Amino acid sequence: MSFQDCSSRFCVIGAGAAGVTAAKNLKALSIPFDLIEREDDVGGNWHYGKPCSSIYQSVHMISSKKFSEYTDFPIPDEWPIYLRADQALAYLRSYARHFGIYEHAEFQRSVLEIAPVPDSDLWDVKLDKGETRRYRGVFVANGHLVKPRLPNYPGHFDGLLLHSAQYKTPDTFAGKRVLVVGAGNSGCDIAVDAAHHGRAVFHSTRRGYYYWPKFLFGMPADAWAEWPLRLRLPLWARRFFGKHMLRMFTAGDPADYGLPEPDHKLFEAHFIINSTLLYHLAHGDIVAKRDVQELRGDRVLFTDGSEESVDVIVYATGFELSFPFLDQKHLSWSMEKPALYMNMFDQQHPNLFFIGLFQTSTGNWPLMDYQSQLAARYIRARDAAPKKAARLSRLIAKDRTAADGGIRFTNVSRHAIEVEHFSYRSKLLRLIRALALSPDSQPDSGSLIHPAESLQPQSARRRRVEASATTNIDIVQ
Repeated sequence: MSFQDCSSRFCVIGAGAAGVTAAKNLKALSIPFDLIEREDDVGGNWHYGKPCSSIYQSVHMISSKKFSEYTDFPIPDEWPIYLRADQALAYLRSYARHFGIYEHAEFQRSVLEIAPVPDSDLWDVKLDKGETRRYRGVFVANGHLVKPRLPNYPGHFDGLLLHSAQYKTPDTFAGKRVLVVGAGNSGCDIAVDAAHHGRAVFHSTRRGYYYWPKFLFGMPADAWAEWPLRLRLPLWARRFFGKHMLRMFTAGDPADYGLPEPDHKLFEAHFIINSTLLYHLAHGDIVAKRDVQELRGDRVLFTDGSEESVDVIVYATGFELSFPFLDQKHLSWSMEKPALYMNMFDQQHPNLFFIGLFQTSTGNWPLMDYQSQLAARYIRARDAAPKKAARLSRLIAKDRTAADGGIRFTNVSRHAIEVEHFSYRSKLLRLIRALALSPDSQPDSGSLIHPAESLQPQSARRRRVEASATTNIDIVQ
């Protein structure tokens, strides 16, 4: 056993999309840190084929590149609107190289446990190899697609049973009768994969959803959806026009394809972004089924009384929030999630920060960037401008909300950490601006983009970034 005093530094857990932007923003304000990653390189969930990764070979991003890129590191113009997995990984690694994050990273190291040091704001971090380090604080950036959520249906199944996190390539389905359970984005993607390779494909869903294509009126769906928000249209108007346009200009009513009618108002549930599921349902390549009632060996009984012979079941049933290195007793839990201000700040522990602990219907990476900017400025302000920091400290002490934009999300596990991206982003920006420091007290502040600029047209922002940031991104083969 060895002990190391690192009480002048922070520990960032995870070198995925959340961890690398946390590291970059700490570095921008000259806040010392170590970045700990259990795999052999940057990438997190996008590091295909590694134990940390839940993605499959055919996956593409469901947010367009304009809404996926970090605030000061544009995705190359020549890349497609929706990135492939290898491009997403290459972008993350290029970002880490560009901002000098690799020199702070320790790969193939595992965090086994973190615990607050009594009567202080310090944290003890227990690593593999019998090492314990005492840090000033911890950034939890391990992602929330770690612990699969599995349904508990009665009976037993004799065939191949997978969670979506275990599914990798469609040859798994060759010549098989496949059942995909779950209507999230992964479930719909995997059902389409199976339609191209399986002998028969069934897609079981408990509830109805709104299915959005990736393009509307020639625009990426998230870009189109942003305009009513910028124009400050009231929620009722966005719902009215959005619902009717979905039916008129996309594929019509999901019920026409055998899917359940949505049991919630538009925007109250995470969007299903998929342009091909309804196409394959219409052509009979996929058959819509209701919820599973019972597993019967090589057959499955559904709640509508129908029964099908099945060789492979894929549970695309989501994930549970999991911090295996952090005892739940150190946090206040509510509705399957820790009670945190802005999904980031814990009232009891001022040096514990969560980055990326949220879901939205658009790109998460720029919001993680804003979270990290806010956390870094908060840490710097506590040293250099305590009065400014105290305002945020008071909010953390009394508020447990993030931002919902007036939307009451459906009360299911899937939406435990859901936020409405536009209001959440606006609130982050206001808090970041409130912590603006003078140049003398904000080292290297020029490397942090001004928050307001991130809302400018993409072309205006590109001119502020060196050409090397967009041309030296190598695709990982």
